[in-house]
Amino acid sequence: MKIGIIGAGFTGLSAGIQLLKKGHSVTIFEKDKNPGGLALGYKENKWQWSLEEHYHHWFTNDSYIVALAKEIKHEVIIQEPKTSVYVDNTSYQLDSPIRVLSFPKLSFFERVQMGIALGIFRFNPFWKPLEQFRASDVLSKLMGEVPYKLLWEPLLKNKFGNYADDVSLAWFWARIYKRTKKLAYPKGGFLEFANKLVEYINNLGGTVIYNSPVENIKSNNDSVSIKTNNKSQSFDKIIVTLPSQLFTKTASIPFEYKQSLEQLKSLGAVNLVLRLKEEFLKDGTYWLSMCDANIPFLAIIEHTHFMDKKSYNNEYIVYIGKYLPSSDPFFSKSKEEIFNIYDPFLAKITKNYKKSIIDYRVFKAPFAQPIIPIHYSKVMPSFKTPLQGVYLANIQQVYPWDRGTNYAVGLGQKIATFIENDR
Repeated sequence: MKIGIIGAGFTGLSAGIQLLKKGHSVTIFEKDKNPGGLALGYKENKWQWSLEEHYHHWFTNDSYIVALAKEIKHEVIIQEPKTSVYVDNTSYQLDSPIRVLSFPKLSFFERVQMGIALGIFRFNPFWKPLEQFRASDVLSKLMGEVPYKLLWEPLLKNKFGNYADDVSLAWFWARIYKRTKKLAYPKGGFLEFANKLVEYINNLGGTVIYNSPVENIKSNNDSVSIKTNNKSQSFDKIIVTLPSQLFTKTASIPFEYKQSLEQLKSLGAVNLVLRLKEEFLKDGTYWLSMCDANIPFLAIIEHTHFMDKKSYNNEYIVYIGKYLPSSDPFFSKSKEEIFNIYDPFLAKITKNYKKSIIDYRVFKAPFAQPIIPIHYSKVMPSFKTPLQGVYLANIQQVYPWDRGTNYAVGLGQKIATFIENDR
């Protein structure tokens, strides 16, 4: 078959590899100048490695993407960075059962109750019964009111905002069940890894075309076509890896199906990336979650407490992450406005940090985090669309898992198998 794929993120790339290995013809269209999708990277002058616009890592049990890295012989680095929570203006390491049981902000009974609750999620493999419950309803009872109010409610609100009370318990289960203390990262950064996948695709006979935003998708009786840069190309089948909200704007689809996609909600991501001469988190923490709903960002991620700063010209790289609807006025603010809003809170954590700033950037992604309500499995889109020969595969279809490059790779492999069998 002659197959077109829209999007050179990890779903599109992995689908392309699998289909090429089965003998099909594959062309991938990408709107950006580089591959990677939500893991798109860039490289500053004198850096040896690229850096992602939005923070990324893998868990060591992320089998889909680790296996893919092994297939193309790309080195994966495994580290055990420190992760902490910021509570009452203090950072506390909270990344192991021992740390949970010694957390000083809770009584011994509260620590034990919270530890048992987390253990239930960590070792229970059955997620389906959980999707009928809201996380906010269950966690406060299961963990206890005090631990929930102190830690988990602010984390949920910082991540999901007004949607926090709607999030399914199955989503929370997936976050705890899959978590590993050790984390992994591709040598050279995700951009180098994605470029190596493209090279692999080229060697298999596939093609990746950059700077090609899709203008229109049309389905006829015996073929489908993609229009990019005022030029149409025909295919037997097309895989669309665009966010559902963008897919509805590029194809003429039935009203009911369009409504079903548009009812799916997602949040955008805004990341401030600081380049510093000195480290920001002085205790060596990699990931610091903000357990304070009054702080205007979700987390501080000091990337160079995970990967060696030598790869970035000995600079310290710090992400300040936030999720919010792309319609929110904050999403349209300039990098200077965003920095000025964050600055008082950052200065409270690390005084005089501004003296070591080399530069900073702000990156935005309008569709980064799906909102997973209760009974999501009933509304999750299927691969097959009403358009003959057109298939949809995006991060709203990795449920019950959370979005991430590992599940993007798994999704790509699943959609490739699906369209092969859908004759």
